Parts: sequence; C-alpha cells; structure tokens
Amino acid sequence: QVQLVESGGGLVQPGGSLRLSCAASGFAVSTYDRTWYREAPGKERELVATITSISGSTNYADSVKGRFTISRDNAKTTVYLQMNSLEPEDTAMYFCNAYKKVGGRKYDYWGQGTQVTVSS
Repeated sequence: QVQLVESGGGLVQPGGSLRLSCAASGFAVSTYDRTWYREAPGKERELVATITSISGSTNYADSVKGRFTISRDNAKTTVYLQMNSLEPEDTAMYFCNAYKKVGGRKYDYWGQGTQVTVSS
C-alpha cells in the first residue's frame, strides 16, 4: 500500500521553527522527486521546496529561500522540511508529494497533510 505520512506540524510563534517529516512506504520512493507544497485558506496550493531523486538538487519558492531547508535520509524514504524564522504568512496545510515520470506515464502520490500555524 502506497503511503506518504507527514508529521511535525503544529502551532508556533512568529520567529520560531518547526521540522516537518514525510515518511514513504509501499513503493520504490527513492526513484521519485520529492516536494513539499502548502495550501493556505482561500489560496491555491503552492510549491514550497523540491529535492530531486538522483542528484539531490534542491529548489525553493522565493518566499521561503534562506528560511526553509529540504533534506532527506540516506535511504531516500523520509524527507524533511526544516522551517526557521517562521512568519504568519507561512500558516498553511503542508503536503508531501512524490512524483516521477517514466515514458508517458506519471506516478504522483500525496500525503494527507500536516497543519502549520504561525501565530502569537
């Protein structure tokens, strides 16, 4: 059974930090690019950070550059999002995604999300 399970969300004050985790199971996740997305109330889902499967190169939304860091474990099964200097604008549901394209077929898996609330 394919599963992506996020954890680590919660309530934090502005300027604080959180570390999100996304554990994958049930498929060969090491061959997938892994991405964190977020969705705030009334807004579209947006890409936060990506780490590619082979090279491990990373990419970030401009709004989180210098504050967030995406990483993964050696087995490439768990992906992390270290979030520092959090701002109220970071409040959203954060989703983990695993994606790859082989030939013309796309493989696209999502977790259920973890809520991050930044408020004093």
